Amino acid sequence: MRVHISDLKEGDLLSSDAFNHYGLNVMAKGTRLTSYEIAKLSQHNIDYVDVEMNRPAAVHAGAGHRTIESGLPPRWLPSMKPLYENAITGCENLFRKALEEGKVSEEDVHESFGPLMSSFQMERDVVSMLLLLDTNDDYTYHHSVQVGMLSYYLASWLGFSEEESGRIGKAGFLHDIGKCKIPKEILNKPEKLTSEEYREVKRHTLYGEEIILSTYDDPFLSSAALQHHERMDGTGYPHGIMGAEISPIAKIVAVADVYSAMISTRTYQQKRDLLYVLRELYRMSFRELDPHTTHTFIRHMIPNFIGKSVELDNGQSGTFVMTHPSEFFRPLVQIGDQFIDLSEQRELEITQIYM
Repeated sequence: MRVHISDLKEGDLLSSDAFNHYGLNVMAKGTRLTSYEIAKLSQHNIDYVDVEMNRPAAVHAGAGHRTIESGLPPRWLPSMKPLYENAITGCENLFRKALEEGKVSEEDVHESFGPLMSSFQMERDVVSMLLLLDTNDDYTYHHSVQVGMLSYYLASWLGFSEEESGRIGKAGFLHDIGKCKIPKEILNKPEKLTSEEYREVKRHTLYGEEIILSTYDDPFLSSAALQHHERMDGTGYPHGIMGAEISPIAKIVAVADVYSAMISTRTYQQKRDLLYVLRELYRMSFRELDPHTTHTFIRHMIPNFIGKSVELDNGQSGTFVMTHPSEFFRPLVQIGDQFIDLSEQRELEITQIYM
């Protein structure tokens, strides 16, 4: 049965190989589809696939047809953006209440972040999502929403259940709540912080743990606020713990936190190239960030670049066609009618990806 990918369901079985428009085999016949495989088909801009007929017929033409652009349906942005902006506004109100009352309301957290999380559970083109939802709002609130989203996705990629991923997403959303107690002139200072100012900024982890425990009495959530700046080699803060001493949830939120911070523009930092950011995360995975968590994140983010234009260090431009299973930054690139496997042609590097 020929089915449009927007109508695929988890558990569907491919009855034939799936090829992208470059003629490359993306997925083999007999693959049992999960949300990850469905996202991969979307990222390769594949519109239709053949599945076994042991399922109810779905609408897959006419009114049910959707054109995929960068893995996102065209109706996606109008419905998502108001929820994203509402989450940012809700986050700002949470920070204000936390400062005034020393705690937040569980109901307020749910109303702020819950609707957004429910709406993006099936979206997997995370790079495009974050770019399209970029706003000019206060960095702290924008960053909190981004880290909540990324933490949810990363948890699901690591194999956590939907319920657990939702809790981890909420922990990411609240990870910086302690910054409500840090003066804005310090948080937004364009110049280098003084030693005393930096010591005060680092206290946001302790403040955050206190605020969350005053609301939830849940170390699962509070550990993300307390430990998201701890590092595997013991160089982090506030307690300089290392390795297995850091909670799994804090390791997830730490990766999301670093990625969001590095792709954002702040008063003292220009937005960095997306591939550069992933390479920097990879570098950090050998000392500072948990390697399994970080590599899982990179492995799921890299396919977002499929179909995007790239520039190589020899000046040539082409298209990112296919990822490599182990060499994250050496994909298959098409230049005209020629395919270049960067895992074999190691003298070439991608210098820029155009989203």
